[in-house]
Amino acid sequence: MTLDEHLGKPEFYRDPYPIYHRLRAEDPVHWSDIMGSWVLTCYDDVVATMRDPRRFSNAGRHALSLDRLPEAVREKARPIYDHYSVGLIHSDPPDHTRLRALVSKVFTARAMESLRPRIQVIVDDLLDAVQPAGQMDVMRDFAYPLPVAIISQILGIPAADHEQFRYWNDGINELTASGHTTPANIERGLPSFLHLRAYLRRLIAQRRQEPQDDLLSALVAVEEQGDRLQEDELVTTYQTLITAGFETTMNLIGSGLLSLLRHPEQLGRLRADPTLIELAVEELLRYETPFQRNWRVAAEDIEFRGKRIGRGQLVAQMLGAANRDPAAFPDPDRLDITRQSNRHIAFGYGIHFCIGAPLARMEAAIAFNALLRRFPALRLGDDRIEWREEIVFRGLKSLVVQF
Repeated sequence: MTLDEHLGKPEFYRDPYPIYHRLRAEDPVHWSDIMGSWVLTCYDDVVATMRDPRRFSNAGRHALSLDRLPEAVREKARPIYDHYSVGLIHSDPPDHTRLRALVSKVFTARAMESLRPRIQVIVDDLLDAVQPAGQMDVMRDFAYPLPVAIISQILGIPAADHEQFRYWNDGINELTASGHTTPANIERGLPSFLHLRAYLRRLIAQRRQEPQDDLLSALVAVEEQGDRLQEDELVTTYQTLITAGFETTMNLIGSGLLSLLRHPEQLGRLRADPTLIELAVEELLRYETPFQRNWRVAAEDIEFRGKRIGRGQLVAQMLGAANRDPAAFPDPDRLDITRQSNRHIAFGYGIHFCIGAPLARMEAAIAFNALLRRFPALRLGDDRIEWREEIVFRGLKSLVVQF
């Protein structure tokens, strides 16, 4: 089996790191027919392309996937690609600079820090609910409802719509999380995409008429030098904030807890010294990076590490591989919650660095501290661990624990 054929196999989803190490050693700038892109696995290469938006562009990435589809499917999927042609993470300067400045006016560190008491209440309520049973599925009962409750409060999504929202988001993941677009995942994901987009437009219209104390109302109203988010930009950016707002935190809590349970000596150190929590969260972000693959499109013909990347070709930046690169992290396959100078890129790098990173870090720290404090006998309840079969996000389907 060739290196490329390993990508997307069940064993790759269970443990991608041996394949990442082989790619890095044998072909660090690898053309993948399966992914339809160049695959970068070295830390320095991923960082170099992230810091160079002039040559490695965010704009137009999804249109390239559309071009590979049969004509009838292309026409059906066009609303998806129109959607992803604008917005915060689908643009380059100067559009990105303008959008980032507008969103940053309401997504401030002070606003995020003000959520700390609310996060603690939600964490305690979720753990109160499962404590009598003596066990829980961490993903279903804790890792998912926590960030959804928080991001919904920030963005103004009514609690009654949470389950519908999750259904739509799972459908949308069919379009993006596999790493490449096919007629099959267009068919499965398009209805969810269209329903969520229509739902967001209704919410925006409501906030224009009756502003509330939430981020959506602030985004609708935000203004800088007479500039505003246009509605298409607002819908796309808002959907991005929703998805990023819970996917990263949900996967960090699930895979992070599994990593600690599989490394009892590290779990014991954190129990003994809760002040290590910030270092521990950074190491868990590095060790099992929740967002594994980013991508760019070459804006011109580029000679890169002896390979010719053609204008218009996709470049997959494998964040999970970069965060296990021995050239950047000594003994990278070892979990060490006291690791210093942890330069991981789990939240990206450069102008597209995740705007919600402080919130994700805070949610994870509060969640892990509460779990370890409340459940001193916390242990795995089922050794059969199933990972989601996705190349973009790395997360668990379920995680049963007992306490």
